[in-house]
Amino acid sequence: MKTLFYILAIVTLISCAQKEMKTIGTIERIDPALDAIIQGEPKVEVIAEGFKWSEGPIWIKEQNLLLFSDVPTNTIYKWTAEKGKEVYLTPSGYTGTSTHYSNEPGSNGITLNSDGKLVLCQHGDRRVALMDAPLTAPEAKFITLVDNYQGKKLNSPNDAVFRSNGDLFLTDPPYGLMKQENDSTREIPFQGVFKVSNGVASLITDSLTRPNGIAFLPGEKTLIVANSDPGKATWYAFDLLENDSVANARIFYDATENTKTEKGLPDGLKIDKQGNVFASGPGGIWIFNKDGKVLGKIKISEPTSNCALADDDKTLYATSNMYVVRIKLRD
Repeated sequence: MKTLFYILAIVTLISCAQKEMKTIGTIERIDPALDAIIQGEPKVEVIAEGFKWSEGPIWIKEQNLLLFSDVPTNTIYKWTAEKGKEVYLTPSGYTGTSTHYSNEPGSNGITLNSDGKLVLCQHGDRRVALMDAPLTAPEAKFITLVDNYQGKKLNSPNDAVFRSNGDLFLTDPPYGLMKQENDSTREIPFQGVFKVSNGVASLITDSLTRPNGIAFLPGEKTLIVANSDPGKATWYAFDLLENDSVANARIFYDATENTKTEKGLPDGLKIDKQGNVFASGPGGIWIFNKDGKVLGKIKISEPTSNCALADDDKTLYATSNMYVVRIKLRD
């Protein structure tokens, strides 16, 4: 009887280990420089699942947890190694009562301001807002940071990044609108990239068809912006002059051909301290150096929307459709 008990216990342990180690990707090495960024062959490990479309992850170092959006369900989740996934905040992106919104009413990109407060790109409410509650005691109480450009309501802010002086840069595609660019409630006739200073939005560029992920290269002189358009699946670079006008606008990398054979589009992105760019795109996470050279890819079997760096750039978390994954880049 004891023998049978031990056998069952071993089988249970093996089953649990296999469940914990579920993986959905591999590392593709293209340039030797990737060896300094990713050591060995780390697993693309599923740490949470069961979402409709996971997005906008951010690592909260002080609490040792990950926050991320599930856009269709209007919810932000948190994940910890101890408890796994838990509901963190709902509603997260739409607080009204109208039924006139798309299937993506929730928050998308989320970040922290200089005071460590949560800032959300809210599709349904068509604004960027600050959560008026501590991170440790979240509540669906929000303060609008920006909801219009020259008096016209934003489309549906998608992603945002703060500059060290407090200015907020955001992208504004139409994904949160019921009929997207053809929606009757749409007030701005383009998809913009904006700077927000003292609550006032100014236009950086209106030339992108679907501006999405956004981040600064080190030094904050150059913005990298993803364009999630299957016909122009491209990352762009924009140098900013002293008055924040754009100079040297250029293609950082064009992955349009890759969309024909791989799932996903240029979406959310993060940039490490060395200027390496981790960008969700066709086939998973693309890794570029600061000059747009492809160093490698984290190949993921599901369309991947965004990522977050943690542990001094040693760990990468990525949101990938119904999954959230973790890649331990190096020790």
